[in-house]
Amino acid sequence: MRACRLQKRCLIVLAWAALFAAVSHLHVPAADAADKVARIQVVAVSVSDQSEEAKAFRQGLRDAGYAEGRDVIIEWWFGGGRYERVPDAFADLNQRKPDVIVVESTPAALAAKRATSTVPIVMALVSDPVGSGLVTSLARPGANITGLTNQTVDLAAKRLQMLKEAIPGARRVVVIFNPDTLPNKLMTSHLREAAPGIGVQLRFISVRGVDELRSAFSGMSRSNVDALLIVDDAFMTTLGDEFLQLGMKARLPIVYAHKPLARKGVLLSYAVDHPAMFRHAAGYVDKILKGAKPGDLPIEQPTKFELVVNLKTAKALGITIPQSILLRADEVIK
Repeated sequence: MRACRLQKRCLIVLAWAALFAAVSHLHVPAADAADKVARIQVVAVSVSDQSEEAKAFRQGLRDAGYAEGRDVIIEWWFGGGRYERVPDAFADLNQRKPDVIVVESTPAALAAKRATSTVPIVMALVSDPVGSGLVTSLARPGANITGLTNQTVDLAAKRLQMLKEAIPGARRVVVIFNPDTLPNKLMTSHLREAAPGIGVQLRFISVRGVDELRSAFSGMSRSNVDALLIVDDAFMTTLGDEFLQLGMKARLPIVYAHKPLARKGVLLSYAVDHPAMFRHAAGYVDKILKGAKPGDLPIEQPTKFELVVNLKTAKALGITIPQSILLRADEVIK
């Protein structure tokens, strides 16, 4: 009997030892666990890590089940609207070793493409990926790039048309643009082609900085200009408060793409929802981290565009917005 008890005890001890060995074998050492935290590098020319776009991107990752610090580390590079600084974001790419790069503009996407052919690149707000030479097609982008396009190149003429509908008497329209990016060159070309059919005369003014922007507004007033169309890009967005103040001082209505600026005083904006694009970009990051190849993920085009009309600005400028525009508006600022 005693021998039987001893045998049972030995079997129990051996069983516990085997279980401990199995658990120890399955346990991942701390160093290996740390390696599994994905590193995401976001390169943004116009949106900071405290912006609505950044909040939406983080929310998109949370919706996909990621916890920042536990599953992912986000390194947000903010260029302050200066395209010439973008290459600096990739200067130490080999040391950072990101698992995914997220870019918010065409210049950032082009710089990322030059910097790496292996690290997956997700576009959040890129105007014309095919026309800019980033990918060969939207359906099968190939290589290491995928994401979303905001189609802002295609929307340039549409904004001009809406300006004319909102201010039927507008004839002389000044177009302010940054000439240093390919999408902007494409947009100005589209505007030139569309202007005669819309019934407006366009004057183009290129701007590369605050001083040039102020100079562009110098001497402008409702006596010689009916309205302004600002060609949207990351650089112009960072100058939004500046051109808004200059426009109000000159009593000129402004059409732009960025919804927050319409809420501040731009007469109307028409574009995609930027935070929603960033939230959607997080979904691409999720797919890539789970093993999808970026080149196999089709680039998505937006299906919804938002029209925002600022009636407070219209009233201040003595402009009556037609009911046809107000009925189509997604948001009216009163």
